[in-house]
Amino acid sequence: MIGFLIIICEIAFWIFVLLGLFCRYMWKKKKLSAAFLLATPIIDLLLIAFTIIDINKGSEITVFHGLAAVYIGVTIAFGHSMIKWMDAHFSFRFAVGEKPVKKYGRAHAIQEMVGWLRHLAAFAIGACLLYLMTLFIPKEDIKTLLPLIQVWTIVLGIDFLISFSYCLWPKKKPSSVTK
Repeated sequence: MIGFLIIICEIAFWIFVLLGLFCRYMWKKKKLSAAFLLATPIIDLLLIAFTIIDINKGSEITVFHGLAAVYIGVTIAFGHSMIKWMDAHFSFRFAVGEKPVKKYGRAHAIQEMVGWLRHLAAFAIGACLLYLMTLFIPKEDIKTLLPLIQVWTIVLGIDFLISFSYCLWPKKKPSSVTK
């Protein structure tokens, strides 16, 4: 059941973001837009509540309980920046906003490093939530959550190598093709 609720919460998060942007740029309803966008953290709180209720009722601990912690960490660390990124692209595409500028060189390297720091924050939040979960579940069920944190650690390490590689090998602006 919790797996289904995680998927519903993830879908609801994006629907609320898209509805918020649609209301802002297509209908010019700024208050309605703000209501949809401000409701996105409520979706995270619902997911936490669903997970706690599921654990407390004695459900078998699955990887989906751990994914709830990962989802919360990612939305806390990346949520605002993802919405800001979508807002810029939505504004350009459907309103009179400026075209988002791609970054190259040092600016791109800094952007990638900041992205990795957000990933590290997501990891820290998710790992803390996973640890808190282990305090409330039987010790034999902890082994279900440990592989999740191990895989995430590897992904975080790979992301570090890729993100910081741009310091040594900066992304170059593509050269214009001239005839």
